[in-house]
Amino acid sequence: MVSRLGDQKSERHGGADSRLRTSAFGAIDLGTNNCRLLVARPEGPTFRVIDAFSRIVRLGEGVSTKGELSDHAMERTIAALRICVGKLRHHQVNRVRSVATDACRRAANCDAFIARVARETGIDLEIISTREEAQLAIAGCLPLIEDEARWALMFDIGGGSTELVWMRCQGFDRELIGWTSLPCGVVTLAETHGGDQIARELYDKMVSDIGAMLVPFDAEHGISQYTAGGETQMLGTSGTVTTIAGVHLNLPRYDRSRVDGLQLSFDAIDAVTEHLVSLDQKGRAAIPTIGPDRADLVVAGCAILDAIRKQWPVGSLWVADRGIREGMLMDMIHPCRPAPVFAS
Repeated sequence: MVSRLGDQKSERHGGADSRLRTSAFGAIDLGTNNCRLLVARPEGPTFRVIDAFSRIVRLGEGVSTKGELSDHAMERTIAALRICVGKLRHHQVNRVRSVATDACRRAANCDAFIARVARETGIDLEIISTREEAQLAIAGCLPLIEDEARWALMFDIGGGSTELVWMRCQGFDRELIGWTSLPCGVVTLAETHGGDQIARELYDKMVSDIGAMLVPFDAEHGISQYTAGGETQMLGTSGTVTTIAGVHLNLPRYDRSRVDGLQLSFDAIDAVTEHLVSLDQKGRAAIPTIGPDRADLVVAGCAILDAIRKQWPVGSLWVADRGIREGMLMDMIHPCRPAPVFAS
């Protein structure tokens, strides 16, 4: 049922017959905080999603301090992956790619976990590098880049790391000029600084510390001189930016169709951020689009986002509820599609 990754790679680079073009494809993204699945069928130059699943599993809980995946975290994750397997079987998916990111990159016992997942679920998890993580995320978000943009700055705030990509845009061409991965995400920051009531002084220090991490990336590529010109589009893909969008819209429940592709002004983000920072964990949990699962993480995400916005004050942010899974699906379904590549 679930194809082995070695077979998938050979198929992706081989010829695709008509049977494969009408097949269902699956993409699993196992991050530090979430386990996500998309199932899709080819449709024209892109694809149509026929099923989706997302669950907060907190696989990376404690990894930053103990260096290993905990038993409870692995149990939660395997339970979620079993649900993914059920959906893949239901839709008769014959090609799937499953990747794991920061938590598995860091954990000393990741090999044992990967073997257990394969044994108990039949899923072969591939631990991808930060570079490929960034490439897949931007490939999934490319449709949201405006034709008028000459430059694009994309970021993905994860649970254990934050990836940033700097691109030159010329018509339909997208050249990935540079990328970086910061060793901090919402889980690692929350574990370090707490997830309940965050004092303003501590919050400002978090923003300042993360901002210092961004300076070398800015200096290497001279990004600030281009963002000051008004021709740069900032694009964010993560639970942080979609959560802020949901709070801004005052949604009674999360609605992807209203969030994905939304353009938020920095003033609107400031208003939401100030409100969230002023609340304690219980108050944030009462917001429908946050809930108890994200209440202790969202302020850490706001701090990372604030640092990015202060470094590059372009004035607005495009919200993407898409990323690695969409990038994997495009790679499997349309292997001959021109993909963005890093400049040599």
